[in-house]
Amino acid sequence: MKKFIFLFILIPFTLSLAQDKYFIYFTDKGPDASLQKTSLSYKEAFKKISPRALERREKVMNKNSVITFEDLPVYKNYISELISQGIKIENKLDWFNAVSAYLTNDMKGEVEKLPFVQKVEPVKILKFSDDEVKESRLRKIAGADELNYGNSYAQLQLSDVPVVHSEGITGDGIIIGVLDTGFDWKEHDALKNINVLAEYDFVFHDSVTANQSNDVPGQDSHGTFVFSVIGGYKDSVLIGAAYGASFILAKTEDTRSETHIEEDNYAAALEWMENMGVDVTSSSLGYNQFDPGNFSYTYEDMNGKTTIVTKAAELAFQRGVVTITAAGNEGNKPWYYIIAPADGFKTMAVGAVYEDNTLASFSSRGPTYDGRIKPDVLAMGVDVYGASRNGSNLYTYGNGTSAATPIAGGIAALLLSAYPHLTNEQVRNIFHETSDNSEFPDNDRGYGLVSAAKAISFPNLQELNGNYILNKAFLDSFTVSDVQLHYSTDNVNFEDMNMDTRNAYSFKVQLPSFYTLQQVDFYFTYKDQAGNSHRDPEDKNYKFQYGDLFISLNLALRSVNYTLSHNYPNPFNSTTAIDFVSEGNFPAELSIYDALGRKVKTLFKGTTRKGINHSVWNGKTDSGNEVASGMYIYMLNINGSLYSKKMIYLK
Repeated sequence: MKKFIFLFILIPFTLSLAQDKYFIYFTDKGPDASLQKTSLSYKEAFKKISPRALERREKVMNKNSVITFEDLPVYKNYISELISQGIKIENKLDWFNAVSAYLTNDMKGEVEKLPFVQKVEPVKILKFSDDEVKESRLRKIAGADELNYGNSYAQLQLSDVPVVHSEGITGDGIIIGVLDTGFDWKEHDALKNINVLAEYDFVFHDSVTANQSNDVPGQDSHGTFVFSVIGGYKDSVLIGAAYGASFILAKTEDTRSETHIEEDNYAAALEWMENMGVDVTSSSLGYNQFDPGNFSYTYEDMNGKTTIVTKAAELAFQRGVVTITAAGNEGNKPWYYIIAPADGFKTMAVGAVYEDNTLASFSSRGPTYDGRIKPDVLAMGVDVYGASRNGSNLYTYGNGTSAATPIAGGIAALLLSAYPHLTNEQVRNIFHETSDNSEFPDNDRGYGLVSAAKAISFPNLQELNGNYILNKAFLDSFTVSDVQLHYSTDNVNFEDMNMDTRNAYSFKVQLPSFYTLQQVDFYFTYKDQAGNSHRDPEDKNYKFQYGDLFISLNLALRSVNYTLSHNYPNPFNSTTAIDFVSEGNFPAELSIYDALGRKVKTLFKGTTRKGINHSVWNGKTDSGNEVASGMYIYMLNINGSLYSKKMIYLK
């Protein structure tokens, strides 16, 4: 779409009046860009990332490399040079080492000649279907739960949210980022008391996400509706799936003339949210076609690695964010398939069902072009109740995967609120395992209808100082007692362990040590208030590989590729085992260092075997002397890469 935006004066470039928005990619991040912690670029990157974001990253990234090359800032001198040439920068995208700006054809040609510019590409203008929020039949459905959900009961009850709310799990302590058309929330009865930490308009570059004078009427209606479904609260009228969470809001849509989003707005919003420490992002936006006259994506581009919006969502996931997005409303249209960014490898795509859990015909189908199952999960997306803009007490019903997505996003927040130690990979795995089509996933329903109660009841693992804690919640209607874990390493002989109370609804137990990647099968038994015994699961076993945080019930155990495992046991007072996995036969050295960095023992030095390499340390130095109690560091140098972890020796 052509735009007549800026008229520059005193610019050395020859101008034509028509301008389009482009990505300007740079060749590097400056001559001094470095991941050395003493470098200026590293310090600038570290400074912009909040402590909360760093803490979240540490759950999924090596603690010594939570700052990546993508995080290093775009080199300021390159930006200054563009500005000196009269170019106004719209968005700065550190993750992509690029900026966006409006350029004429003549300006584009001159920019491409600059020695620090790698390439110049159009910012794609993606069409957004705004036919999802519509008035529908009115109905009054209220639950008999402690909360009165009013007309929002059906959409939450279908995914077992009220029973989770009844345990006091509301999303407290979790930050959800919502990307949409805008948000008219400050005066609405169901929205005005929500804890909004920050909001930003990436179209007009200000902090107002509600309609402004340059917006078309109704610009913020879609976002207002979506926001209320995930976070609204008005007793007896509307309750959101994660009403106790905090929120960051990003307006990325520009609905002037054709409805569309510019990809740089979306990418910039995700980078901003991630830096601020968001835990979950919910995006009820999906794109596959551009405005007339612009290049359109094809189904072949739905491969998880082509569109900017998909790549941005995947980069956020790599940093520990649970990224959730609408699958799309193309199921009964010629396109048919999921749309970007729902094609992401880790980004969860949400499809839509009716109140009776039958698939909505409009819900986009899978697979991705490269053959992966999509959508990931489903939620109610027909006759979903939510807030309307431009009033304090207006409500409406909406249809679409846009309406289903905030329900799934809210459930992700509930799961993290119940178990803050979970990684985003664990959340995604639990969603897949506990949705109602998990035994036979397909490209219509994916892994099935998501359930908040089943997700929170699914067992999970927490790694703590080299030990593994197994957690299990019971959301039964009766009081649970005498909870026991039964585990086996051969699936024949089972050992028993009593589980301790974790809180009002869950229990925990520290697992014994096993060999790295050793498969452990397990189940639980417990009693109700009448003394009747129960088994969970009823007719099969959970399983995991020791050292991995994934638990499997219906799905196959994932392939694990460990480099350096935690020693076990830890702390130890006689011997401890240290395993590492090598992908081939490589030169390697595994050594022990004391707290002052002095080498005390070389455990392994030579060529590795492919697969697991096993070593044992007895707390003695190379000369045979016993070391003192305290903290020690074991370091693996393999094929030019260094890995290290800590352990405690107690006499």
